[in-house]
Amino acid sequence: MNILFLCTGNSCRSVLSEGVFNHLAPAGLKAISAGSQPAGQLHPRAVALLARKGISTEGYYSKSWNDLPLTPDVVVTVCGSAAGETCPAYLGPVLRTHWGVDDPGHVIGTEEEIEAAFELTYRIIRARIEAFLALPLAQLAGDKAAFKVELDRIGAIGANGI
Repeated sequence: MNILFLCTGNSCRSVLSEGVFNHLAPAGLKAISAGSQPAGQLHPRAVALLARKGISTEGYYSKSWNDLPLTPDVVVTVCGSAAGETCPAYLGPVLRTHWGVDDPGHVIGTEEEIEAAFELTYRIIRARIEAFLALPLAQLAGDKAAFKVELDRIGAIGANGI
C-alpha cells in the first residue's frame, strides 16, 4: 500500500509525514510526499527535527504531485490549501482524507517558540500515523467506506493521541 502525503509546498508537514510513516511502517507500506506548488527545497528545521528523532530523509526532496514515482492508494492532505485542491486525474480512484495541521514553518517568534511549534507538529503527525498503522488494514482494504471513516477519524487526533 502506498500513501501520498500532500501539501502545497512539500517542504515541511508532508515531508515530516513521509519520514515518520516510512520510519514506523512495516514492510509493504510506503509513503511518499509531494506538493501542488513545491517549494523546491526541504525546510531545514523539518530535516533537522527528523534527524534528531533518528529518522532518515535520505533521498527526500521537494517534488510536484505531477512527478510521482508511483500511484498512491491513499492520499492524505496535511495542509488547508491542499485540501481544497483537486487531486490530479491520473491518480484515479484513490481514498482521500484530510489530516490538517498548522505549518510550523510559518511560525514567527523566539527560537524556543519555533522549535516548540515544530515539535508539536511532529507529535500530531506521529500520533496520527501510529493510529493509521494500528488499523486492521487488511480488513479495511476490502471496505473502502469503512476505511474512509477511519482515515477521517484519524485526522481529528491531536498531539496527545486523542
